[in-house]
Amino acid sequence: MNVPFLIARRYFRSKNKRNIITIISNISMIGVAVGTAALIIVLSVFNGLEDLVRTLYGKSDPNLVISAAKGKAFDVDRTFLVKLENTPGVALLTQVIEDNALLQYHDRQMVVKMRGLSDNYFGQSQIDANIREGDHRLHRDSLDIALVGAGVQHELSITLNNRLSPLRLLYPRNTAGRKTLSMNPDEAFNQESLIAGGVFLIEQHIDDSYIFVPISFAQRLLGYTTRRTALYVKVGQSFEVDQVKEQLRKQLGPEFKVQDSDEQHVSLFKAIKVEKLFVFITFTLILLIASLNIFFSLSMLVIDKKKDISVLLAMGANQQAVRRTFLYVGAIVALVGAAVGLLTGVTLCWLQQRFGLVSMGMATSVVESYPVKMQVSDIVFTCVSIIVITLAVSIRPALNAGNLDLRENL
Repeated sequence: MNVPFLIARRYFRSKNKRNIITIISNISMIGVAVGTAALIIVLSVFNGLEDLVRTLYGKSDPNLVISAAKGKAFDVDRTFLVKLENTPGVALLTQVIEDNALLQYHDRQMVVKMRGLSDNYFGQSQIDANIREGDHRLHRDSLDIALVGAGVQHELSITLNNRLSPLRLLYPRNTAGRKTLSMNPDEAFNQESLIAGGVFLIEQHIDDSYIFVPISFAQRLLGYTTRRTALYVKVGQSFEVDQVKEQLRKQLGPEFKVQDSDEQHVSLFKAIKVEKLFVFITFTLILLIASLNIFFSLSMLVIDKKKDISVLLAMGANQQAVRRTFLYVGAIVALVGAAVGLLTGVTLCWLQQRFGLVSMGMATSVVESYPVKMQVSDIVFTCVSIIVITLAVSIRPALNAGNLDLRENL
């Protein structure tokens, strides 16, 4: 029989509701419950936002991207491409040329990200489902066609299929491998024209700055022949992305980078994880402050139970048993509050996932309600934090109780 635990449970379930110690203990439980629930909810919201970002970029991101480890572009030939295409797990290989260019339409202009794509790009991207106007074709009747982001179209007031006023793209001309500057635009820039045939709506960053063009058009504008800035890889359904990624890295060596979707946006996901970490630390400190009431209630309980401690010592209890008794009291108060908080937080997150109780409050938001996603690791870290905090605030009053020797007062 665990006598210290039985005594601690008796102290916790004391019916003397007017006792100030009981009131402080109840306040402690409420504080721990509220802090725990808030921590679970906030961490779940960050998880939901991370998944939302991953979903948004997943609409346009390839499974893997091959790029040069140093420099902007690299040379490719047929042998190199065939070798990659024959790699197990590589279902589709798309050639890409991407760089900044100046886009002009009528009397307006802006710098855009031009992405030149080979014809098989739409075999591995779902961008055709994100076309808001026009269609996704990059060639029509032997004409080069551009797909522009919704933000780019709005900024320049672009009209689709306007053959009388095509888009004009300018890129600094290279002379002996160096970009030249001249007061004469005809000498300083390569210039190519094409028609806008479609408008895509994927994600704000892409919509506001990107324009997709045929790779042959990008080759002429940038003066590339066999050079490419990236190769997009679609992984077969029966293969794991990580396995194909590691295989390509071994095959290509240190001269190339092979990145999956998360690694393509590593800075964004890192920012989300750092924010989540700081939120976790902040709410843990709030839990610590809320748990300080446990310290005060235990200190007062030790003073209030001096006679009980004297009886225990007289009956042969040692100091360790007395200390465990008050440690158990603090643990019970904290764990009951934590259990209530966990149940409340998990229930609210489940209701948000199921019914979307809290909306984003914006008509233009990509989702109607705040995204949440619960993770077991968050619950485990929260529980560990509560246990550590409980020990930290309970150990001093428990030591004081064990150091008392009140047998002479009997």
